[in-house]
Amino acid sequence: MSTTTLLGALLPAVPLVAGLLGLLLPPAPRDADGPRTGGDRARRVAIALGVAGAAGALALAVALLVSLDRPAEASTTWVDLGGLTVSLGVRLDSAAALVAVAVAAVALAVQVYSVGYLRRGPHDDVDTDHRYPPYAAQISLFTAAMLLVVVAGDLILLLVGWEVMGICSYLLIAHDRRLPEPPAAAMKAFLVTRVGDVGFLLGIALLGVSAGSFRIADVLAHDHAAGTLTAACLLLLAGVAGKSAQFPLHTWLPDAMAGPTPISALIHAATMVAAGVYAVTRLYPLFEATPVALAVLGVMASVTLLLGAFAATAQDDLKRVLAWSTVSQIGYMTGALAVGSPPAALFHLLTHAAFKALLFLAAGAVIHAVGTTLMSRMGGLRRGMPVTFWCTVVGLGALAGVPPLSGFWSKDGVLTVAQEAALHGTGPAPVWVGWLVWLAGLVGVAVTAWYATRLLLRTFLGEARMPLAHPHDPPAVMRWPLLLLAVPAALLGLAGFVQAFARRLLLTPASGAPAGEHLLIHVGPELLLPLALLAAGAGLAWLRWRRDPAADPATALGPLRPVFAAAFRLDDAQRALVVRPTKALARATRTADEVVVDGAVEGSGRAALGLGGGLAALHRAALHRAAVGVLAGALLIGLAAVVIGVSA
Repeated sequence: MSTTTLLGALLPAVPLVAGLLGLLLPPAPRDADGPRTGGDRARRVAIALGVAGAAGALALAVALLVSLDRPAEASTTWVDLGGLTVSLGVRLDSAAALVAVAVAAVALAVQVYSVGYLRRGPHDDVDTDHRYPPYAAQISLFTAAMLLVVVAGDLILLLVGWEVMGICSYLLIAHDRRLPEPPAAAMKAFLVTRVGDVGFLLGIALLGVSAGSFRIADVLAHDHAAGTLTAACLLLLAGVAGKSAQFPLHTWLPDAMAGPTPISALIHAATMVAAGVYAVTRLYPLFEATPVALAVLGVMASVTLLLGAFAATAQDDLKRVLAWSTVSQIGYMTGALAVGSPPAALFHLLTHAAFKALLFLAAGAVIHAVGTTLMSRMGGLRRGMPVTFWCTVVGLGALAGVPPLSGFWSKDGVLTVAQEAALHGTGPAPVWVGWLVWLAGLVGVAVTAWYATRLLLRTFLGEARMPLAHPHDPPAVMRWPLLLLAVPAALLGLAGFVQAFARRLLLTPASGAPAGEHLLIHVGPELLLPLALLAAGAGLAWLRWRRDPAADPATALGPLRPVFAAAFRLDDAQRALVVRPTKALARATRTADEVVVDGAVEGSGRAALGLGGGLAALHRAALHRAAVGVLAGALLIGLAAVVIGVSA
């Protein structure tokens, strides 16, 4: 094993060890006035383990990025199932190293930010950090699982990381168990993603059986039958839809906002929702050979992009606006994959990780200060929270695609490749897929600018709608992660001009492109249309707010507002078409089990008991009745003997 592959193997191992050690720590005492020495010590150790694990992973990821000059792989046979081998190893390339840096950086920011976010305040009568040690440990395990997905060289190993992420997301979303919403949201996230994971598992099984190995290199090199490959890719897309919250398995993500805000940042920015996009890029040669799967992916991406964007326009909950924006932005990434550009998808994944983590942590600072998530009760926070305000401006600008912020360049990359696929048929999918993704992306630009502007105006500008004595910026331990994340949120897009960075996403050799040619960034007249749509969306929201700063710009949506707020009532449709029939079937099965199966068993027991009781009653008959019975029996036997003798 070379130094490079050793770094890759250590990447998930370091946070894994930190997480396992953290699980051994006791929780802090519940009683605010009780003995705190042991709990405080456990909290400090949990903080040290969590931060050290994430920092170690970040250092390893950066070292891997610097040292990796060509793809590397190392593996050893783990299990041999009658010729079907499962290997234990890593598969590394520059794109994997970049994604690992993003994952570890966001995880470190979340670990540090959580120290201040989940801390008992001087006037709190409820211990908010009672379960901090397991919380920090679960974040470390979550990080390790995502890093395992990033570096895995075998599909089974990738599946292990994929599933551990699902378990950790359940535990972290349900962290605050004082209210009913977090456990319910965690259960919903777990069940909905399990539906997709069944397809993902079957897809992996099909590919492994077809190739005779689960090693990714062997699976990619194998000449699969066309039917098998199409079926496998469609099944894999089910898992992608579940983990990356794509239509129709997107409904769990907005509800998952019931979890702690730092966890929302972790799930939305660098883990979980990014895993599906990354898994497709990992296996992209297979998808490239199946236009049907790419067409399905393109339709799914376009619907998700618009669905998330329109749903975000009518939300009053600050976190739910950001959640629906994640659904929409992941649609841009899967759209780029559908039209044949994994580099554009990965570029937007990296910029999105930076600005979405920034936005969620800034939202956490706002919620921490005002004690509510509803924008209708905010307003006028700019003066009291200048750092949070400007960080939010950077994050929302990048989300909307304001030049020269990071999201502008990466979103432009997606729109450009979609335009090329539509106008020139350059993608592996049918031309209509290019048109679909391009038009959805253009509409999404205007809608994103509208709801991002509304969020900024309703939260930070105008008059305060809830009187607060001293709204303030967060403490240093929460403020510094915001400030540091603002840097890549603003500037990471400019890295696309640097060929060394672009080649890492394009996986091209150093001499693979002419000098001076921009590989990820597209500067030309095609930028004018998205910019015009951006200005139109932001301008309409601003004009509406300018007319009446106290009113919600969402009133302009008219009768569509409740439809958008309910996300086109798809959750209700799923509840009516899937949840209720499933529950009814479960109740019918339980009733059949209790009445038919249990009834037969208990009925036979009761019958045997009754028969035995009857016989016992006969045995307990009085002497004269017993004598009559014996004589009657003897008489019957005698008559039978006579009858048999005569007939013989």
